Amino acid sequence: MSGVVTAPDGVPRCPWGMESERMADYRAYHDTEWGLPVHGDDALFERMSLEAFQSGLSWITILRRRPGFRAAFAGFRIAAVARFTDADAERLLGDPGIIRNRAKIAATIGNAQAAAGLSPGELDELIWSYAPDRSGRPAPRTLAEVQAVTPESTALAKELKKRGFRFVGPTTAYAMMQACGLVNDHLAECHVRAAVEAAAG
Repeated sequence: MSGVVTAPDGVPRCPWGMESERMADYRAYHDTEWGLPVHGDDALFERMSLEAFQSGLSWITILRRRPGFRAAFAGFRIAAVARFTDADAERLLGDPGIIRNRAKIAATIGNAQAAAGLSPGELDELIWSYAPDRSGRPAPRTLAEVQAVTPESTALAKELKKRGFRFVGPTTAYAMMQACGLVNDHLAECHVRAAVEAAAG
């Protein structure tokens, strides 16, 4: 299945959330979050962190652990995570509510420290400055038309790396752009696409 899928409720959606055992979690995320604009330094830091943890894993693994991640990482408040110590990192390695990957935990703490070094609102402004012009992007009709990396995500990843961020390569950067509404990759016939466009103004 590469085009939209009509669920039992009669609503056409992108197919990635419609596998039966994952439908409830993915459907809610697809319908109410993915692609809608996200602003605010802490909110964007959370999405950046979760996308980095997702690298090499399925998104449903991260989505179902999101409450655990939020509890472990102080609600992804940049100022709080930036103060985490080596003892906090060790604590996180023993936390079953998250993905216990030493490199990703260290990167998340380091990224909070990099973000804390920016002015309030600067992370938001930086990330959103790489949003491409929507007028030149045709709506994808199938998943095969959805890109994994774009020139904008490559440039964003390069800029973040220059500012001290880690684990945010071009593919992870583009996944964050999709999730946070910098681009609208809902398929053309998906019922959420119009709502995302309206929210983006």
